[in-house]
Amino acid sequence: MTCLLLLLLLLLFLFSSADSLTSPSDVSALKAFKATVKPNSIPPWSCLASWDFTVSDPCASPRRTHFTCGITCSSDSTRVTQLTLDPAGYTGRLTPLISGLTELLTLDLAENNFYGLIPSSISSLTSLKTLILRSNSFSGSLPDSVTRLNSLESIDISHNSLTGPLPKTMNSLSNLRQLDLSYNKLTGAIPKLPKNLIDLALKANTLSGPISKDSFTESTQLEIVEIAENSFTGTLGAWFFLLESIQQVDLANNTLTGIEVLPPNLAGENNLVAVELGFNQIRGNAPASFAAYPRLSSLSMRYNVLHGVIPSEYERSKTLRRLYLDGNFLTGKPPARFVRTDAEVMGSLGNNCLQGCPGKAKMCAPSQKPFYICKQAYGGKPKS
Repeated sequence: MTCLLLLLLLLLFLFSSADSLTSPSDVSALKAFKATVKPNSIPPWSCLASWDFTVSDPCASPRRTHFTCGITCSSDSTRVTQLTLDPAGYTGRLTPLISGLTELLTLDLAENNFYGLIPSSISSLTSLKTLILRSNSFSGSLPDSVTRLNSLESIDISHNSLTGPLPKTMNSLSNLRQLDLSYNKLTGAIPKLPKNLIDLALKANTLSGPISKDSFTESTQLEIVEIAENSFTGTLGAWFFLLESIQQVDLANNTLTGIEVLPPNLAGENNLVAVELGFNQIRGNAPASFAAYPRLSSLSMRYNVLHGVIPSEYERSKTLRRLYLDGNFLTGKPPARFVRTDAEVMGSLGNNCLQGCPGKAKMCAPSQKPFYICKQAYGGKPKS
């Protein structure tokens, strides 16, 4: 009986040990990852402080005192599937040996102080679906090898110091749904985008040149485009607002000089809800065709170089609730609907050349431009 009990205990021990044995390649990769983090940047209460390879297996369960957080393992406790650090202020480089975590689904190092290059060996993480390096100090270019991660669904490397152009092969990320590279120092043009992309955020970089239709041709599911605070130039073609799934657009603070707007195809469904074109150098008249978009509720073309009258179509729009046209050279009388005391549309028509914009109307603030500025802009007295 005693021998049988010992045998059962031995089998239980062997079973439990096998069940919690992390792959040696994963252990090596985790050791290398921690070794490149500066010890004095690891607070005693943090996830990395609990990583003690001398006394515990990373995927062993329960994790009461060691490896308490930071990693998630597969159901059989053999592979690391998530590396998600706490925002504890860790400082160091991302080791190329991270490539050993070949079953990793999520890599999230957000809101720390990692710096240096993103290693090209990251392309070995072929199962990776989510890459989040937001709010660190990574520099250099986004490695071309990232575009070989065909399983990627989301990339967020915003708020870093990335430089150089975007990889020309970005469109090979066929499963990518979200891309956020805002607040970096990226240059060049927008390459051809992935076909299943829904959310594009490239705000606050140094991207330049015209916005090309070729970049967006394959992206038939694109809903949100945030490319404000760059250096895009030229005329934005009518094709842009007719993109099949487009809903929200932010192109503010660029150097665009013109926009073309056509009414949407009545045979199809158009979901454009919000357009932000403020603080560019757009000339000409305010496009009346914007009023034909059946769901457009917010339109801003503030602080451009628009001339002429405010289109009467805007007043007749049943969906428009926010309208910002301040800081232009618009003339004539403001639409009555916008300057009533009970106006349901908010925004501003101020700092233009309008006549008869009541001071008590919220939409008329701030006050209109001095007459001599308007006269100069029109080469004589503004015509209503």
